[in-house]
Amino acid sequence: MENATPHNLSPAFEFSSIGGKLAGHSGILELMDDLGRAMTTDPNMRMLGGGNPATVPEMQALVRQRMRQLLEEGESFDRMLANYDPPRGNPRFIRALVTLLRREFAWDVEPDNIAITCGSQSSWFYLLNLLGGQYGNRRRRKILLPLTPEYIGYADQGLEPDLFVSCRPRIEWPSGRENCVFKYHIDFAGVEAVLRKADIGAIAVSRPTNPTGNVLSDDEMSRLSALARDHNIPLLVDNAYGNPFPGIIYVAAQPFWAPHVVLTLSLSKLGLPGTRTGIVIAPKPIAAAVSSLTAVVGLANGNVGQQLVLPWIEDGSILNIGPRILRPFYEARSHQALEWARESFESAGVEWAIHASEGAFFHWLWLPNLRVTTRELYARLKAREVLTVPGEYFFFGLPEDWSHRHECLRLNFSGPGQAVREGLQIIAEEAAKAQR
Repeated sequence: MENATPHNLSPAFEFSSIGGKLAGHSGILELMDDLGRAMTTDPNMRMLGGGNPATVPEMQALVRQRMRQLLEEGESFDRMLANYDPPRGNPRFIRALVTLLRREFAWDVEPDNIAITCGSQSSWFYLLNLLGGQYGNRRRRKILLPLTPEYIGYADQGLEPDLFVSCRPRIEWPSGRENCVFKYHIDFAGVEAVLRKADIGAIAVSRPTNPTGNVLSDDEMSRLSALARDHNIPLLVDNAYGNPFPGIIYVAAQPFWAPHVVLTLSLSKLGLPGTRTGIVIAPKPIAAAVSSLTAVVGLANGNVGQQLVLPWIEDGSILNIGPRILRPFYEARSHQALEWARESFESAGVEWAIHASEGAFFHWLWLPNLRVTTRELYARLKAREVLTVPGEYFFFGLPEDWSHRHECLRLNFSGPGQAVREGLQIIAEEAAKAQR
């Protein structure tokens, strides 16, 4: 009889270096795993973590109406589910988007400037590895993050280690420290010093910034764009929450694109995260490369999101959804959550501050003088059925440690009001125990 491996023993598989890196522990894995488990198995968890959009009733009504139209049309519904689109995306969708951007913003874009992906996370995986890492001439180029903290989802996307270099921000208090609201600004002297010293393949920002809700001003965007152009590198702009859509932005900010800019959009924060639809607007060689990567990795993109919003792209109404439906909804929740935060932290005697809420649906909480890291605080809160995201994950790429990175939490205020209020009260209680 042949020797056999007992059924209760697994073979000792060994992964490649890249496989081990991608399959290992990461902040984004922890965040999404906690989010998924809480939403499916623990109805009592207070969800202040994750980036899931709220269920906005008026938005849901629009989506249901559009889905009924597709069902009634029959042929469009069948084609949506039964056919592959080209790797670049649905040609009609792309043409409609080009027409919209040229008409409304006078952007000099053509269909070859557009590529559709399976969500912004996929877009950024492609872009970061196209522009950062080892080059054939033995150069090793990095991605410059001019403003940290920055989105947790980028941190582990590089196929090569040490992909990022980040710059610490300037911290200002727009209405005085006593108001407990601060704001990060780009330290352009620091950014220019990195550009002189390091070999940079691209500059990358999110606008609004995830995790802080910071919106880079039009002047800051123009200065970053000029620096990128002068160094002959692209400026990557993650617009998952901003203008022109979904428009979850509470301050004046013009949509931004230029021939050397890569702008990524998404349908997720419109309320359609399940469709996994990302949009890349880029110089033609970069858009073509993204399309090639889509073909290799996934053959084609999902059709559902593109078909759902196609008429809104064609008639331009997608530009009104944010200002009319989404912005008022999330801005009201932001103001309410800030009131609850003041109430909770001040009654608990906690030293605290929150970043100015200018867009998206996060509050970035600063708890100075913690005796524990926010990863430890996160674990304590999770044990009390409050999910947050610890700040340590958002400060990758810094050449040195910074105590500030251990004192911040990202909080999602888009959930049910009672859960947000209770969560803030519990955070205040645990912070009071953990501060010096």
